[in-house]
Amino acid sequence: MTDIIVVGGGCAGLTAALYAARAGKSVMVFEAENIGGQITAAPLIDNYPGMPHVSGMQFADSLYEQVTELGVVIELEPVLRIESSPDFKTVITEDSRYECRAVILATGARHRTMGLPREEEMTGHGISYCAVCDGAFYKDRPVAVVGGGNTAVGDALFLSSCCKSVTIIHRREKFRADASLLARAKEKSNIHWKTGTVPEELLGGDNLTGIRVRSQITGDKSDIEVDALFIAIGQIPENAAFAGLIATDDAGYLLAGEDCTTNVSGIYAAGDCRTKAVRQLTTAVADGANAAKAAWECTCL
Repeated sequence: MTDIIVVGGGCAGLTAALYAARAGKSVMVFEAENIGGQITAAPLIDNYPGMPHVSGMQFADSLYEQVTELGVVIELEPVLRIESSPDFKTVITEDSRYECRAVILATGARHRTMGLPREEEMTGHGISYCAVCDGAFYKDRPVAVVGGGNTAVGDALFLSSCCKSVTIIHRREKFRADASLLARAKEKSNIHWKTGTVPEELLGGDNLTGIRVRSQITGDKSDIEVDALFIAIGQIPENAAFAGLIATDDAGYLLAGEDCTTNVSGIYAAGDCRTKAVRQLTTAVADGANAAKAAWECTCL
């Protein structure tokens, strides 16, 4: 019987494991893919307080070492489902069943990609999924944003304050973004609009130098010279295995507030997999701490 099992080895999950282990609890972490999660793809982190100019891989490696030194057991194995009873939880993988007193779900979310050739290869070299994280790297340079919702228009507004120009590329003529947000964006002289248009090709060698786009109406193609493309077409939470047990919103995010508690006693949600307004490294680690505190209080009952 383990005190706390954490599902997900990203920054939220490892922080939860760190706090729980320091509280004297036995902890296991299950990770399906790579330790560290999305942050490992970031070539540079410049917005984490007190740790400027560190790569995402360095940050994840340091957190991993810090956790394992405390005796946390990490298993590279996907969790298929969780069974809940009043006294304990059972975490089920392909090969085994593990019993624990509390579970912290920190499964994260993956960015919805455009599916273009070289998109993965150029991530971190001009392709980004986070304007707040990477916008400052493109100060006084031309960039583009693809998407038509609040995130895309909000990203364009944010980038317009530091970038030379921002081109919004949207496949439709109409936007899903709030009217007030659109009105603010249209007041910005350095925000340009390409509607009814889709990106078709990423241009450049090792780094992005432009985007080839195609009109949905005429089929004509044209090139836009940019140093970065920020993709804001949504995220997909990695919660499918638990959707039948834990309440979710319409988009599939686990319903949990700042205390990280879910509708099932003894199961907590931390990081990008839960309903929240801001999904950043700082909020992920904060969730990990909150979830661990809630879980160890549960195990003390």
